Amino acid sequence: MQDKELAKSILEQIGGEENISNLTHCATRIRMNLKDDSKADLESISKLQGVLKAQNQSGQTQIVIGARVKSVHDELSNMVNVPSSSDQESKKTKLGFKGSVNAVIETIAGVFSPILPVLVACGLTKAATSIMVNFNWLENESNIVIFLNMIGDLVFYFLPFFLAVSAAKKFKTNEYIALALAGAYMYPTIMDGAKAISETGIKSLDLFTLPVLFVNYKSSVIPIILSVWVMSYIHRKVDKIMPHFLKIFFTSMVVILVMVPLQLIVLGPLGTYIGEGLAEFIQWFYETGGVFSAILLGATRSLLTMLGMHYALAPLQIQEIAQTGSSYILVSALTANMAQAGAALGVFFAIKNKSAKSLAASTSFSAFLGITEPAMYGVNLKYKRPFFIALGASAVSSAFLYFFNAKSTAYAPPGLFTLPIFEADSFVFIIIGVIISATLACVGTYFFGIAKKDNIVENIEKKEETTLTEKATVPSSKVSISVESPIKGEIIPLNEVPDAAFAEEAMGKGIAIQPTEGKVFAPFDGTVETVFRTKHVIALKSSDGIELLIHIGVDTVKLQGQHFNVLVHEGQKVTAGELIAEFDIEAIRKAGYPTITPVIITNTMEFLDVLPTRNSGSVSQGEHILSIIL
Repeated sequence: MQDKELAKSILEQIGGEENISNLTHCATRIRMNLKDDSKADLESISKLQGVLKAQNQSGQTQIVIGARVKSVHDELSNMVNVPSSSDQESKKTKLGFKGSVNAVIETIAGVFSPILPVLVACGLTKAATSIMVNFNWLENESNIVIFLNMIGDLVFYFLPFFLAVSAAKKFKTNEYIALALAGAYMYPTIMDGAKAISETGIKSLDLFTLPVLFVNYKSSVIPIILSVWVMSYIHRKVDKIMPHFLKIFFTSMVVILVMVPLQLIVLGPLGTYIGEGLAEFIQWFYETGGVFSAILLGATRSLLTMLGMHYALAPLQIQEIAQTGSSYILVSALTANMAQAGAALGVFFAIKNKSAKSLAASTSFSAFLGITEPAMYGVNLKYKRPFFIALGASAVSSAFLYFFNAKSTAYAPPGLFTLPIFEADSFVFIIIGVIISATLACVGTYFFGIAKKDNIVENIEKKEETTLTEKATVPSSKVSISVESPIKGEIIPLNEVPDAAFAEEAMGKGIAIQPTEGKVFAPFDGTVETVFRTKHVIALKSSDGIELLIHIGVDTVKLQGQHFNVLVHEGQKVTAGELIAEFDIEAIRKAGYPTITPVIITNTMEFLDVLPTRNSGSVSQGEHILSIIL
């Protein structure tokens, strides 16, 4: 992948230009501070060709590139205009539909993701309470049930308040004004008026001859999101034209005076009609299509997840529950999740390669708990057939559950732990439906999901790994090169370095040293390839072609060269044992940074293996610490 293409891919995966607040780089990695770390898909970035590792270290997103880091950083810098701290506040994130479905889905995900934990907690509480009452473990009128129902209803009754906060964060606007808008929707005048319509016949009150409708906004979704979105634009415009000395007094007041009538007269009723229309459409879809609708939803739910479009269903499901007390759509999510889990389990039984079996087992387990992406992308889609077998199993199970009126009484990610939120003519049918979905997918995958060639390929890869391991365990003085220690100190295994990029050998294999002396010596005869501007990183290349990186301390790039003194320059020839740098151990530690120093062979892949001579104990400068197997 070319530098420009790689930079473009990274930009897409970290949430776009608007998510970056600071961008820089060091000797090996691009470093950036993100406004919202949750938007960065570090796993996908790590899989990009040219990226060694993506991680979040000390609150900073770091993308390990290696030797190409500067050119990739430069390409990325050309693509973005990172704002200064002074104008970040004024740069607001817009909804930006632009006719794009992806923008809508991303917006919905951004609004609902923060409140998902409390949605799950309250939903499970409601479901568990229902089960205890149905099994006569608790009396329906008991104080315990009343109290548990109160807990279960907390988020759903006051949902506009929760959504107001998450929507304000998503649209980069004032959270407290957003809460005020939710308060206007839930104000007793509006709520009591809605309750009394059947008795009084009064459906609204007049405001300048315009009707303010009495609508029950409890558990509503669309009205508050729509209001906060509109408010983000109005707040920005008012704040822009308001004189600075008046902003603190009048900006919020003007926004509220404009927004409350606008939302109660226009936005709230509009959002309510849209929500009710969606709920009625779902019921019509089920009543008209019957079992065929259930089959269609069951068969396509995983496809929506694969495309990232399942987030668009969240407001539909919550609106459906708010409107009717239950959701049919969420049943298809349950059967789809169980089918993907079962298919991954089938791969575990069918595949022969041990590493592939381990991956299938772990991803199957997470899928049974409701997290299906690892199983889908890491296993089922890899072998293709298991994924489509899972679609069929989900369709069959969804059809089965339709005949027994299965539905969800709360919103939560469907998995084994959240089964209590589902109900049917009998809860036994929910259990049977789960078993049908998982078993059909598992058995189908075991017999038909793994092609013969897949097992052959896995076995070839396994034999190649075994051969390389056997060769690497027989080092010979004739086929190996020794590397001396550049520092005096205590040897530390690389996997104990408090930096995942080094600990997971993303930069290459090697060893780490906890220095007891602040001096760095050349470990071999060679050339100085790089001296980074902050002086904490020196890269050398030996006359034998070994590329070695000495990284003094962890996150010491932030010291900007303080406490370091490099005695060589790029392109300079050095001999083994020559003093090339000095550093102040105590000053670095006092500044709060570990001094543990990784010594890495960055071109590890060019050799059969890189083997430490030992993993512990003291070491003096010049002692043999690494064997490079040619």
